[in-house]
Amino acid sequence: MDRRHKTLIHGLSRAQLTEECAALGQPPYRARQIWRWLYHHYAESYRAMKNIPEPLRVQLEERFAIAPLQAVQRQDESGPGSTAKVLLRLDDGEHVEMVFIPAKGRTTLCVSSQAGCKYKCAFCASGQGGFRRNLGAGEIVGEVVFAARNLGGAPGHVVFMGMGEPFDNYDNTIAAVRIINDVEGLSVGARKITISTCGIIPGIERLAGEKLQVELSVSLHAPDDALRSRLMPVNKIYPLTDLLAACRQYAEQTGRIITFEYTLIRGVNDSPEHARRLARLIAHVHCRVNLIMLSSVAEYEGRAPSAEAGRMFVDTLDRARINATIRASKGGNINAACGQLRNSASQR
Repeated sequence: MDRRHKTLIHGLSRAQLTEECAALGQPPYRARQIWRWLYHHYAESYRAMKNIPEPLRVQLEERFAIAPLQAVQRQDESGPGSTAKVLLRLDDGEHVEMVFIPAKGRTTLCVSSQAGCKYKCAFCASGQGGFRRNLGAGEIVGEVVFAARNLGGAPGHVVFMGMGEPFDNYDNTIAAVRIINDVEGLSVGARKITISTCGIIPGIERLAGEKLQVELSVSLHAPDDALRSRLMPVNKIYPLTDLLAACRQYAEQTGRIITFEYTLIRGVNDSPEHARRLARLIAHVHCRVNLIMLSSVAEYEGRAPSAEAGRMFVDTLDRARINATIRASKGGNINAACGQLRNSASQR
């Protein structure tokens, strides 16, 4: 069977793997052994699973693909503990990006959920490069396993802030989150997993009912519908009034704080008046604000604001008793903004 048509073994939950082993006439402990090979030893092939009988390894090889990702390009910032971006090729030839972000003795891994993106935010290279397809749960988990293999252990944090809109691929994203979170496997804590959305309301509503203690990050980037629709066309489908209502409901239902992402763009959304309007907009949501200085991309002419403008924005939100921080910019000299490396590779 062509491996592209096989189920990815990393897309199976522990319970599903146990069921598959039972269907092959195997006892439950075999599933536990295979699980350990996958998520403790990061096995790249069934041949590496030395305590698994060869007939079972053959059966697994026939039914389930393993290690579906291949690194084709890597860019590193200079210096120890630097940010690194990896371009990964999938079995069908599509490409996705993953970023290693080291900080304070841990590594945050930024993963992709789609090859490309449908939503075409003005300053995001992922959407400009076009949408190709969703990633399967096994491909998303495979990104984390690939990283763990390179790091010598699971990353400290996993953020769904790479290519694609996670809630446009909801079922695969949540299945991957549960596998990444499994305490018998990679065991990345739920509160160390962040799902970022451009504002897909049905996804926010569904996540509220999942009983997952993950972090939710919602991209705003503007304090009014006119500007947000210009920067983020998704706002025409899910305008701010509806989005903020969904966010309030999510925070009340889950007891979790929401992070609003706001990319500052010089002369576009970075004025004192923008800051005041943003404060009024989100005043009644249990939230914090993560301000981001725009990363330059070839697909967008905007520029980052001055450091003074950034401090002003923080001060204005602080006076409104809204917790706000400016995210440290990393990866600017390695095309670390979403989609840049994929786009440069596709143009060769």
